[in-house]
Amino acid sequence: MLVDGTFRGVDNSSIGITSFLGIRFADPPTGNNRWRAAVSPPSENLGTVDATDFADICASIGQTGDGTSEDCLFGNVFVPSGTTGGDNLPVVVWIHGGGFQSGGTPDFDPVLLMNTSTNPMIFASFAYRLGPLGFLGGSRLKEDGQLNIGIQDQRVALRWVQRYIAKFGGDPSRVTIWGQSGGAGSTMFHLLANGGDNEGLFHAAMGDSPSLSVTPDFDSAEVESLFDQFASFANCGTNEDDDVLDCLRATDLADLADAWDELVANRTSTLFNFAPISDGEFIDLRPVEGFNSGVFAKVPVLYGSNSDEGANWSSGLPDQNANTRSPNATETTVFNFLRGQWDLLTRASFDDAVDLYPLDEFDGSFDLQGQQMYGEVRYICTAGLITASETGAGVKAYQYHYDNPHLGSNHGAELGAYFPENTPDDADEDDLALFEAMREFITSFITTGTPTSKSAGVEWNAVTDTSNDGSPRILFSPDGIRMEVISDELNEHCTFWHSETLAEQMET
Repeated sequence: MLVDGTFRGVDNSSIGITSFLGIRFADPPTGNNRWRAAVSPPSENLGTVDATDFADICASIGQTGDGTSEDCLFGNVFVPSGTTGGDNLPVVVWIHGGGFQSGGTPDFDPVLLMNTSTNPMIFASFAYRLGPLGFLGGSRLKEDGQLNIGIQDQRVALRWVQRYIAKFGGDPSRVTIWGQSGGAGSTMFHLLANGGDNEGLFHAAMGDSPSLSVTPDFDSAEVESLFDQFASFANCGTNEDDDVLDCLRATDLADLADAWDELVANRTSTLFNFAPISDGEFIDLRPVEGFNSGVFAKVPVLYGSNSDEGANWSSGLPDQNANTRSPNATETTVFNFLRGQWDLLTRASFDDAVDLYPLDEFDGSFDLQGQQMYGEVRYICTAGLITASETGAGVKAYQYHYDNPHLGSNHGAELGAYFPENTPDDADEDDLALFEAMREFITSFITTGTPTSKSAGVEWNAVTDTSNDGSPRILFSPDGIRMEVISDELNEHCTFWHSETLAEQMET
């Protein structure tokens, strides 16, 4: 029994898990509640709820229609069968990825994780507003709304966990946050938010491929331009119109989705248009600035990345001048691709980067050159930044490197170890053995604070190097799990991307 309702889950004795699905943790963020702080707990008692099905996921680009909704602030809690209040089990809160533009909680079944874990644990997942509904910025919204609502929704969900997880048998003092891609970027921002004050909402953080996205000021020219584009495509004018927000809050979701589509169609070299921004309050310091200055939550962390993080991103861009897979690609194409993601990147800085990524090391392929640059600056070096910084603050930090020559090591490939929906059908015995060891490491970190594996036969050593690379790290490969020292070359690359000049260009 909760203050805002009673939830009837379902117990699956064959897998030993009781699930509570589609738990409303906030009022519908619709109408006048658009771009406003989530109201949680819900303002009305929900009564008795049949919590046996997932709720609709949050509306996003390409995901409007059946199974999606703007009324989407729901969570899910999975507990071992027979768990009762007072069991005080450790809890992991999963934040889905999708570049802050897409994704949902139903795609992540924790059965493999929970059944691998030596110690019982609780798995919870929560939705958050996406795209312009979750990350629209601008001075008008600062005056009449809430910025970074998507991250703020996650924060509200974490407060819900503190308030209620004990009712499900969880220990609110042992909550670990975990995510992949945009979800890992989210956990990174939770480390940085509020000047590093995590409000006691979590005691550890994990992230698979944390994303270093542009974090411009809320009233920068770029953010104001995005606001104006979106509002004008929705036929609501611009930020110079007094009623622009009233209009946007009154507009049908379908029309807002069309406006979002039109905005994306006009930004043909950009992968992600909406993401966390610097709002001057909740998120004040950008990642490189925050971690380098020591302003972040000092909690144990586990972060990592995959070998081929940068593969295939550019090839889907409509703008052939930024598509490095184009047969006419040149070094300027690579620059245009990176400039499309970080609009302040200068040609001079890019030319300096080319010296670190000489074309002959990539068999003359501009596509391979571009993907290595992109993968390192956005994901690989970010994992090193976080783990090295926490180590420098005297906190235990662990980093991994996923490399699978058989199944591939692209962005998101490691999720095959954790969630059955992501496990490739052609995974062989070596892959499955690797996946089991990875689950053992991850779940033991959640439950004990130290990543261990009974099947790997390898000790995962904490990071000791406080430079940008966060060395050593563990190598997850079907050919064998082992510790590795990060190469001087990668450390040089990450030091370059995180230099003061480049950080300013890549983050503002």
